Amino acid sequence: MGLQAEVLREGLDAIAAQEPAIARALQIAGYPEPRIRATGYATLLRTIVGQQVSVAAAASVWAKLEALLGEDMAAEALLAADFDSLRACGLSRQKQGYARSLCELVTGGELDLENLPADDEQAIAQLVQIKGIGRWSAEIYLLFAEGRPDIWPAGDLAVQAGLHKLLGLDERPSEKLTRELAEAWRPHRGAAAIFTWHVYNNPAL
Repeated sequence: MGLQAEVLREGLDAIAAQEPAIARALQIAGYPEPRIRATGYATLLRTIVGQQVSVAAAASVWAKLEALLGEDMAAEALLAADFDSLRACGLSRQKQGYARSLCELVTGGELDLENLPADDEQAIAQLVQIKGIGRWSAEIYLLFAEGRPDIWPAGDLAVQAGLHKLLGLDERPSEKLTRELAEAWRPHRGAAAIFTWHVYNNPAL
């Protein structure tokens, strides 16, 4: 479901009320569009497919997988597919390992994507059990798919660069400093993250 527009606006308004630099940037750049993805296994599989390849290449692989496995892309169907068939779709040996890890956790009931823990850190810990899904991918899933309002992917280079721009810092902040700078923005750090991407891509700022 992602962070809905209303929640995004409310979060940014709350941050802007205490952070003049955010308020100024909001006046110039306006509110960002929501970033929304579906919840569930297919979104995480798309993340794996899209790692380290272009958007066009990822779309091509996804279309071939749909043709092979069916549009619902059932986890059981992927687990039943042989190596060569998946390779022909464009999945490398490494990505097949990641995809199978995801599918095995889901089909085995060890990962219930409809009932992840309410605590963000506990939810991240469950998601990073999947091979190929690190903290950043887990955070992006929780922010874009589940719409958790306080997710702050401090390791994201664009978040760091956006913060550098927003706050007029001398250089791009480290992950540690990025985390520290946003502490005062709880519980709206998800809105702040989406705004940093918005600002990073905005030539007016």
